[in-house]
Amino acid sequence: MTQILIPIVAFVVAISVLVAVHEFGHFWVARKLGFKVLRFSIGFGKPLWVHKGRDDTEFMISAIPLGGYVKMLDEREGPVAADELHRAYNRKPVASRLAVLVAGPAFNFLFAVVAYWFLFVIGISGLKPVVGNIVADSPAAVAGMERGDLITSIGEKEIKSWEQVPLALIEILLDTGEVPIAIIDVDGYRRSLLIDVRGRAGELSDPSELFSGLGFNRWFPLIPPLLDEITAGGAAEQAGLRKGDLVISADGEEFADWRSWVEFVRARPGETISTQIRRDDQYLTLPMTIGRVEAEQGEIGRIGASVSVPPGDLYADMRMVERYSFFIALGRGLERTWDTSVLTLRLLGRMVSGRISADNISGPISIAAYAGAAASLGLEEFLGLLAILSISLGIINLLPIPLLDGGQMVFVAAEGIRGKPLSEKVQQLGQQLGIAMLIMIMGLAFYNDFNRLFG
Repeated sequence: MTQILIPIVAFVVAISVLVAVHEFGHFWVARKLGFKVLRFSIGFGKPLWVHKGRDDTEFMISAIPLGGYVKMLDEREGPVAADELHRAYNRKPVASRLAVLVAGPAFNFLFAVVAYWFLFVIGISGLKPVVGNIVADSPAAVAGMERGDLITSIGEKEIKSWEQVPLALIEILLDTGEVPIAIIDVDGYRRSLLIDVRGRAGELSDPSELFSGLGFNRWFPLIPPLLDEITAGGAAEQAGLRKGDLVISADGEEFADWRSWVEFVRARPGETISTQIRRDDQYLTLPMTIGRVEAEQGEIGRIGASVSVPPGDLYADMRMVERYSFFIALGRGLERTWDTSVLTLRLLGRMVSGRISADNISGPISIAAYAGAAASLGLEEFLGLLAILSISLGIINLLPIPLLDGGQMVFVAAEGIRGKPLSEKVQQLGQQLGIAMLIMIMGLAFYNDFNRLFG
């Protein structure tokens, strides 16, 4: 039950916070510019809590926590008293209305800056940008990258932690097929590498293809393939494997660590292999038919055995904290927000043009899972996720889609250029188009969510 409740609660908290920030932006600027605000709602549907504040503004929390709105006095929605006409939305100058519309997304970006600022002041925990296993004959291997290399920069961007590596790589791959990387090798020598993926850069700029295509990933401890718990009825038990067996090789391929053994098994669903193990002081050869399971990426092999993890913190030497002084942290927060916003826009453009798979679009179910996982890891992870989601919410609302802030800004700007509002027919057509577009986007997001869940 807890595994279900944590993602749901974390999702509701995350969405409520971000919507509150967004709508407060509209509300605050509207109040400052003399608009009359009738209602400020977090959520849609039936009101759960209502409070009437200054200027008779209703503040409410509603039942469906998937958005919110700020309702302003407007002649298009009903009669307005003569002494209130100067405060009606439709009577305000174009510049004032544009300021109110842009304020929501602007507050989302501001929230991200403040969140990153706070995180950089207290320190963002992460892993050192150390390279793990290299795939033979991959672009990384050809470039000369080796296990244990410490990445110090990618292109012109200095790298402090592994968490910066994916974004820096994607940013380079969106422009070119040559990735310059500076490293310090295990002997302490500084080297410059050039990973050449010309002709595949567009494909590899898709986050789901990034590391598999380049041929390297982050450092993982080399845990020996020593078996621990054996699942009853699984392929391992049926083959006669026991707790304490050390896997030496299979079909002539030797395994120095658990990950290489897992990758070998995952790539061979349903195959029968000859497995060499060491049990106590004996070496045995056992035939085993690998089981089949359905996963997100298709059918994979599984034998039903876990690894015996050595005691202690295996990542102790790899942990780091990125921390800055109060004012430098503010600059880093601005930089992180800007970089993330630009990269999100560029990826969105690639998605629209079909150069990146639309499978990367996530819906409420995936966001809930991410929020639950982040909340379980602590405030730092949850606040970092909120910053990313806030940037995404700001960008989405600036898109020129009717019903969103960006679409409304287009209508208002057109009114400013023409000197009069667009006709009701044009606006209604735009609203209908906006509804259709949002339904399509949400439908795709839900499809991706269910596809991830059920394969």
